[in-house]
Amino acid sequence: MRRKLLLGNWKMNKTIAEAKEFAVASVRLSSIARQKGIEIGVAPTYFGLTTLKSVNPDLIVCAQNCHFEDKGAFTGEISVPMLQELGIDWVLIGHSERRTYNNETNLSCNKKLHKLIDNKMIPVYCVGETLSEFEDGRTKDIVETQVRVGMGDIAPDKVKNIVIAYEPVWSIGTGKNASQEIAEDVCLFIRQTVRGLFGETISKNVRILYGGSVKPENVKSYLAQPDIDGALVGGASLTIASFEELLRNVAD
Repeated sequence: MRRKLLLGNWKMNKTIAEAKEFAVASVRLSSIARQKGIEIGVAPTYFGLTTLKSVNPDLIVCAQNCHFEDKGAFTGEISVPMLQELGIDWVLIGHSERRTYNNETNLSCNKKLHKLIDNKMIPVYCVGETLSEFEDGRTKDIVETQVRVGMGDIAPDKVKNIVIAYEPVWSIGTGKNASQEIAEDVCLFIRQTVRGLFGETISKNVRILYGGSVKPENVKSYLAQPDIDGALVGGASLTIASFEELLRNVAD
C-alpha cells in the first residue's frame, strides 16, 4: 500500500532562525504522523537544510534543486555530493518555477533524475501544464511528454525511488484549484503513462502527489482520490499551525 506523503515547499522563504523555530515545533507533528502512517517533510532553502535535519531527524528534509554534475563552473548551483554531505537524500526536480524562471527543461530534469537515483536519492519530479495549455485541452499531451522525457532511460527497478508531483501551473499560488475530479483524472493518467513505460507493478507502487493551492480545508478531499498519494504544498506549509492542520486533515 502506498504511504501518504505531505511535503511542504517553502520556496524562497524563512531565515535559518525561522527554520529552526519550525523544526522545533515539528518534532511533535512527526510523532503524530508516525502514529498515523504518514510521511511528512519540507523543502527549505539551502540555508535551512542542516538546521531542519539536525533539529528534527524524523522530518523529511528535501532540497529544492540540484545540478546533474558533481562539480564545475556552474555559479549558484549545488551538487549531489554537497547535499549528501549534509545528509540530504530528497530533492525537488522540475518545479514549474524552475522551468519558468531558470529555463529548466525535460531533458535537464532527466539528467538530474538519473544523477539522483544513481546516488540512491529520492527525486520528487514535478510536472504540470500552464493555463493556456489547460485551456487548449493539451494537459495530457504536456504531462505525458514531461513524464516520458523526464523519466527516459531510467531502469524500471529504480523508478520506485521517484515520487511524481502533478502541479498545474495555473493553480500554483493563484488560489485557483483544480477540482478533485481534474486532479484525479490527471494523476490516474500519469499512473497509466508510468504503467506503459515501466509495467503494472511499478505503476501501482509509484507515489503521485497533487500540488496547487492546497490548503487545510481541501487537502483531505484531494487525498481521498484513489490515485493521489499525497500533497506538495506551498504557502500553507509555512506556518506550523497550518502544517499541523494539513496533517490532521490528512490523518482523519
